[in-house]
Order: sequence, then structure tokens, then C-alpha cells
Amino acid sequence: MNDHRSNRTTVMVSIVLAMLVASMDTTIANTTMPIIVKEIGGSDLFAWAFTSYMVLSTVLAPLAGRLSDLFGRKKIYAAGILLFLGGSVLCGLSQSMLQLILFRAIQGIGAGVMMPFPAIIAGDIYPVEQRGKVQAFFTAMWGLAAVLAPLLGTFFVTYLSWRWIFFVNIPICLVSLLALKPYKEVYQAKKSVVDYGGAVLFALGISLLLLTTTVEQYNYIYGALGAICMVIFFFYEKRHSAPIVPLNLLRNRPVAIMIAVSFISCAALFGTSSFIPLYLQNQGYSLFVSGIALLGTSIGWMVVAVPSGKWVLKYGYKPLLIIGNGLLVITAIMLYFMGEKTAFWYSFATMTMLGLAFGLIFTVSTIGSQQLVEANQKGISTSLQLFARNIGTAVSVTIMGAILTKATVFYTGFHGMFVFGFIVSLVSMFIPFMIQSTPSKQAA
Repeated sequence: MNDHRSNRTTVMVSIVLAMLVASMDTTIANTTMPIIVKEIGGSDLFAWAFTSYMVLSTVLAPLAGRLSDLFGRKKIYAAGILLFLGGSVLCGLSQSMLQLILFRAIQGIGAGVMMPFPAIIAGDIYPVEQRGKVQAFFTAMWGLAAVLAPLLGTFFVTYLSWRWIFFVNIPICLVSLLALKPYKEVYQAKKSVVDYGGAVLFALGISLLLLTTTVEQYNYIYGALGAICMVIFFFYEKRHSAPIVPLNLLRNRPVAIMIAVSFISCAALFGTSSFIPLYLQNQGYSLFVSGIALLGTSIGWMVVAVPSGKWVLKYGYKPLLIIGNGLLVITAIMLYFMGEKTAFWYSFATMTMLGLAFGLIFTVSTIGSQQLVEANQKGISTSLQLFARNIGTAVSVTIMGAILTKATVFYTGFHGMFVFGFIVSLVSMFIPFMIQSTPSKQAA
């Protein structure tokens, strides 16, 4: 028993460290990119350094989950850490913007492979009633990353070099790999033929569709080509004996509804965290203080995530998802009433409410995606939840950004974003009513 607990603690160290570096990497690069451009040039291309990372990390998550079902968690997760580590070294050595874009893509592949594993592995080694606490701990890491990233970025640029925003990942990734070494695989992989054709079609189709949210030029062409690839992918997967994304998973009604809720709730308001710092800085607050406001999200998230596992056993999935989305609607209303003279405490309270909403929605959906499928589909089911959230977030940031930039007055655009968020969050609240029954014994 002690060996089992020690093993569990060791793997937790590994996955938490990997999550920390992957979640910090986007924010820390955002804060230092002007300095990077000044040194290596390529200002006309710098947006692609974000795009290449975001697109590939989003696309690879569900594929990594499926590969872990086929070959085991440890091998695929370790491969993701190594790719991220290699990409980080190369990014730090970049001599031009083109090189940085290419190496950020490698980093993005590694991050995409790593990101589903905290939830997947936790689902393998922890019972349901403890998973809420584990999810809360993961959330704390996201909150820590949100605060640490700009501080570290500023420190490295001021006292060392921007290259250290990438080199700092090296020791963390090495410790993560060493902590993974003694881990004994809990899940017994069910080997099968690898659907390479489906993987390529899926990656290409989603990448092209995501490009429509990050680039302005030729986005209609990207969208059309992406849609064509996804239609071909759908029919290809229906005929494949071992599809990379099992479409029969979507016939599991509660799981399909949870995936839909994850996507729509994120499309409604998850992009908020990208705009609240801008709102606060517009009021005269510093970058650090605006980061503190985002901590409210982490606090709210942890408050509900810790007991969520026990709540699922007691109440089932449906009522908890309805309550979570109800909190999201309240958050949209609170956001709408933020104006030019709103006190900081109100902004913090609003972000805390956002954390309560998403903490409940995400934790319950993650548990459901693991408990309501067969063991050999747990990886793909969990990673599809993450994928739905990432796509929903991309949609949210794109639409909110468009509403804000088209407005002639900042606060008009700001309020317009949350009219959109309120309407979409109402849709998300009613979707869980379609779950016919998820008795607590199903969650055991």
C-alpha cells in the first residue's frame, strides 16, 4: 500500500510540473514577445509564434489521448515531455522569427501531447471521490502559472535574456521525466491498428479551422478547406475498424452532452480571462494587479472542485452541470455591469464567480467522461473534453475580440462581449436537461 501511495505521489509531481510549464509557456511568451522581436526581427510574422503553438497544442490533445489508450499512458506522456523539452531548447537558440515559429510548433506538439495526461492519469490512479481534490490542485497550478509567467518573463528580460523564458523549462521537464520513471502503468493498454489516415485528416482539418480564428488573410479559404477535411474525416472514420476518434463515443448520450456543454460554456465566457486584464489596465491598474484579479478564478474553481467528486456520487451529473451553468449565467450578468468606475473587489468577485462556474462544469464533466466509458476509451474521452474546451475558448476569444475591436468606445464593446456571453451561457445551461439519468452508482 505504501509503495502504491509513494508511486502515486511521484507521478503527481511529474504531471503537475509538466502542466505548470505547458500552461506558463503561452503567457510568458506573450509578455516578452516585443523584446524578442526587437532582437531577432520578424515583426510581421510574430503572431505566428503564438498561432503555431496554439493550433498544434489544441489539435494534438485528442490524438494523444487516443494513442495512450492504444499504447499506454507512460510512453505517450514521456514522448510529449521530450518533445516539449526539445522544442524549448530550440526556441531558446532561435536566431530568426522563422526559426522561432518552427520551434514553437515543436513545443506546441509536446504541450498538446502532455496536456490531457493530468486528468487521464489522475482518473486511472485516484477513486472518484478524490478526483475533485486532484482537479483542484491542477487548478492551483494554472492560477500559479497565471501569476508566475509575467513575473518570470519580466525578471528574465531585465536581468538575463529572453532566451531564459524557454531555457527555464529544461530543468522542470527533466525533473518531470525523472519523477515519471518509477511510475508503474495502472491502465493495461489495448493495442490495435493505428489509424494514421484519420489522425492526419483530423489534425489537418482542425488546424485549418483554427487558423480562421487567428489570421485575417485567406481565413475563408482555410475555413472551407478545414470543413472539407472534417467531412472526409467523418466518413473515413465510420468505415475504419479502429478509428483514431471513435465516433461511437458520441452515441454515449451523457458523454456527448458533457462534451457539448464544455464547448458551449467555454464559447460563452472562458475567453473572459483574456480581456479582464485589459479592462483593469484601462482603469489604470498594473499588469501585476490585473493578474491578481485572475487569481479569483482559481480560488472559486478550487472551492467547488475539492468536493465535486463526492457531490457526483451523491447527486449525479445532471443537477451539478445545471447549477454550474446557472452560475455561468450569473457571471455574465455581473460582467455586463462592470463599467468605468467599478471597484477592484467587484472585478475580483466576478472572476471568483466565473471560477465557481467553470470549476463545477469542468470537474464534473471530466469525472463523467472517465466513469461513463470503457477503460480503453478513457484517454480519448477525457482528451475530447479538453479539446472541446480549447476549441470553445478559441471561438470565445475570437468573437469577443471582434466585438471589442469593432466598437468605437471601449466600454460599449466590453458590454457587447457579455451580452454575447449571456446568450450563449443560457444555451449551455439548458443542454444538461437533455441528460436522461446519471444515477450516482454510475459514477462509482
